[in-house]
Amino acid sequence: MENIYLLIVLCPLVAAAVAGLFGRQIGRSGAHWVTIIGVAISFGLSLYVLSALAADGAVAFNGTVYEWATIGNMRLEVGFLVDRLTAIMMTVVTFVSLAVHVYTIGYMHDDPGYQRFFSYISLFTFAMLMLVMSNNFLQLFFGWEAVGVVSYLLIGFWYKKPTAIFANMKAFLVNRVGDFGFLLGIAAIVWVTGSLDYAVAFGSAQEIAAQSMQILPNRDWSVLTVACIGLFVGAMGKSAQVPLHVWLPDSMEGPTPISALIHAATMVTAGIFMVARMSPLFEFSEAALSMVLVIGAITAFFTGLLGIVQNDIKRVVAYSTLSQLGYMTVALGASAYAASIFHLMTHAFFKALLFLAAGSVIIAMHHEQDMRKMGGLRRHLPITYWTSLIGTLALIGFPGFSGFFSKDALIEAVHASQLPGAGFAYWCVLLGVFVTALYSFRLLFLVFFGAERMDKHTRSHLHESPWVVTGPLIALAIPSIFIGWFTIEPMLFGGFMSDAIFVLEEHDVLHEVGEEFHGAAQFVTHAVTHSVALYLALAGAITAWFLYLRRPELPGVLAAMPGLSTVKRVLDNKYGFDWFNEKILAKAARVIGYVLWGIGDRGIIDGLLVNGSARAIGAFAGVARRVQTGYLYHYAFAIVIGLAVLIFWFVLRT
Repeated sequence: MENIYLLIVLCPLVAAAVAGLFGRQIGRSGAHWVTIIGVAISFGLSLYVLSALAADGAVAFNGTVYEWATIGNMRLEVGFLVDRLTAIMMTVVTFVSLAVHVYTIGYMHDDPGYQRFFSYISLFTFAMLMLVMSNNFLQLFFGWEAVGVVSYLLIGFWYKKPTAIFANMKAFLVNRVGDFGFLLGIAAIVWVTGSLDYAVAFGSAQEIAAQSMQILPNRDWSVLTVACIGLFVGAMGKSAQVPLHVWLPDSMEGPTPISALIHAATMVTAGIFMVARMSPLFEFSEAALSMVLVIGAITAFFTGLLGIVQNDIKRVVAYSTLSQLGYMTVALGASAYAASIFHLMTHAFFKALLFLAAGSVIIAMHHEQDMRKMGGLRRHLPITYWTSLIGTLALIGFPGFSGFFSKDALIEAVHASQLPGAGFAYWCVLLGVFVTALYSFRLLFLVFFGAERMDKHTRSHLHESPWVVTGPLIALAIPSIFIGWFTIEPMLFGGFMSDAIFVLEEHDVLHEVGEEFHGAAQFVTHAVTHSVALYLALAGAITAWFLYLRRPELPGVLAAMPGLSTVKRVLDNKYGFDWFNEKILAKAARVIGYVLWGIGDRGIIDGLLVNGSARAIGAFAGVARRVQTGYLYHYAFAIVIGLAVLIFWFVLRT
């Protein structure tokens, strides 16, 4: 099996190298075929690994592939931990990546960077696989940083576009903030355990929880709490949690295929996966769990509200991702790790579907992204419309669709939690259901229904996208409908991931929810009769219909009302986060940098130490040069003076 694991990781890497280094030689078709074949092999083998581990009695693999170096008793290794949690992530990542690879053939058909793009997305897949398959913190950090670097390259893929360069730099810098906390969390664990290995850290969790440290004088902190909070700060950056969420909407400046890959299966899911993997550590720190719970709740509700006022089709879906990541984070904080991973899995399918469908619309609209210039597209783009409808119904949690099973179970798990902050989190995720339905159906109605608002030239050329675009949409629509029916019971209530996820008995909210579970069909019927979330979703959809189809003039009237206009202005300004970061934080950083450069670099280092010492030596040399005249009587006079000084000094001493 070790060779299979190596093939899963290395196939996308080799394909990326071939497409990137030999793109001119193999041509455009060669670049897409080699990367598609590489990712397809990884997907097929990941599916095989998942099926093998799903069998009764299957044992997880945890072993070293390569030992890089040894420092004292600490070993720096490349190793794999492949259990059911890993296998699920591997399968989701490779399947979504494969769909995006095929879709890219149509979307990037005329782009001059065609081969380079395929190389990048294949490299992205490799980096994410290295992250999820790691069995130690060193390899985890390698994958963590690798997905960050490749996302930087892909968000700024159109490097001649100023907004793309700004967006990729923003993503890079914000993630450096998160990664600083992530490094501190890893360092704290290594400090107390002396090892980078997961197994050692997890086995020592209770001992670490009993140890304390002083960050501030006379104030003891739990080492485990500090480590977990540090790790979660890293997750806040990668998985875009408030206040480190600001980079994700701007990542829309990259091509649509990479938006789908980042938002559905790779970078933003890394933080969710990491916290779930670290469940043996987080379970012994209720303070860290409460922080995760509250931050996730704030992200789920308040970033969802921002989706209501967006007019760019991709940005609406981007804010939807922010909100859904908040849902996953809330589940992590409630110790419902399996529910979080379950929602991650279902979300990967329908969110990739929604992004790729948005890309199909953009292709048809000649790269117009403003929804106010669309309308009535369901007649021209039937496949895109029906798959978008499926993705929307899955996103809002309509009964029977995949998002329904994962979201409803997640909300119930949060409701059952007794951790501090759980009550606040429950109301946030519950009200977030209404908000999700409102912005989702607003998008659907503005794009596919109502009057056609595009110009005559665009209207005359409207047609459905080619099969390389619509094929992946159909492939993603199938699991968006059906995957929840087959997976809810084993993943949430059947202990499918019990070998990978650890939950203390007093935190086991899924066990409490599972007592009322009697099969997927009963779960659906129970929601129809008892679920508040379902009726909030219906209310959101009806509100969107009334505001954007029945009375389309009403949103403008409401936005002009005194109280609501203030709310809209706050939402349009994204709660002031961008203003604060760009006008206050960035300017303050530049001022501090200028002061340090002016005083420290120019004044002390260059002025005093480097140039100052050079000038001092030059001045001394200038004086010494004048002494060396070349006249013999000058030297004789100096000898006499020197001898007189020595005699005088000797006489004084005696």
